[in-house]
Amino acid sequence: MSYTIALNFEDGVTRFIGCKEGETVLDAAYRQKVNLPMDCSDGVCGTCKGHCEQGAFDLGDEYLEEALSDEEAAEGQVLTCQMVPSTDCVIQVPVASTLCKTAVGKLEGTVATVEQLSEDSIELAIDLDEGAELAFLPGQYIHIDVPGTDAHRSYSFSSRPGAARTTFLIRNVPGGLMSGYLTERCKPGERLGLTGPMGSFYLREITRSVLMLAGGTGLAPFLSMLEQLVEKGCEQPVHLIYGVNKDDHLVKTEVLDAFDEALPNFTYATVVVDEASDHPRKGYVTHHMDAEVLYDGDVDVYLCGPPPMVDAVLKHFDEQGIAPQSFHYEKFTPNQAPGEAA
Repeated sequence: MSYTIALNFEDGVTRFIGCKEGETVLDAAYRQKVNLPMDCSDGVCGTCKGHCEQGAFDLGDEYLEEALSDEEAAEGQVLTCQMVPSTDCVIQVPVASTLCKTAVGKLEGTVATVEQLSEDSIELAIDLDEGAELAFLPGQYIHIDVPGTDAHRSYSFSSRPGAARTTFLIRNVPGGLMSGYLTERCKPGERLGLTGPMGSFYLREITRSVLMLAGGTGLAPFLSMLEQLVEKGCEQPVHLIYGVNKDDHLVKTEVLDAFDEALPNFTYATVVVDEASDHPRKGYVTHHMDAEVLYDGDVDVYLCGPPPMVDAVLKHFDEQGIAPQSFHYEKFTPNQAPGEAA
């Protein structure tokens, strides 16, 4: 028996390790050349403290309260030198990956398909090399090298973790470096370098209703999340509001329809900004965040979109007097397009 442990470092790097039955996370990490912080390894100093966001484990009772108080343990704080997982886990490590002598993963793949879905959206599919391992948490992103340059661009996965073919939903930015490559030169069979995964925007364990808010190609990480929910099941209500500027910017609705069929508690709505549109729901996503999907704040909210969208959602919550149980978002910077990670 082995468990997969996702170590999320302070600098955004995620490293996945395998942890054997009865093995501590610290021992597993060192066995795989990830030097997590530690001074004693006996539960005395507290140097190896982190936060377990997801998963089940045993800490035993052989550590000192000075290293980990009862209050800290109740909040999900752990000592990796004492933590023995009994399921897959996600752990926040409060130091940079470079201080742990671990690097973000690098791998290569081959372009399988590149398709312009609309004037605004491009779908890129990459087949990973045989034997390549690319674990990630649904919602995370990766750097993709732009051939012929020293630059890379960052995109959220739209495929499920563990798939041999990874897909990305990319905004077609006029004059953009990656957009120019994809629309003018990219052909199936070409080689691409990838670096990652990265990011703190990912699907947490679902214990209550979920509201997903996507702007344009910010739909990508939610496709990955929904793929995972289809695979693992979900008993809680999940509602997605997907907003775009124009009618023909709506893409992957057939995939959303398939999720609607596969997930009994999943629903979605599309919204178009263009006032000239005949779409039944016009405006911005905030215009369609009705009370029944907000559950008086007893909801986990995930948002992937540009800064104005994030700010508008925050303002809407404030005006409605609603504080979601949790709010996770990927906020694009001005020089990035939706579908690129912040």
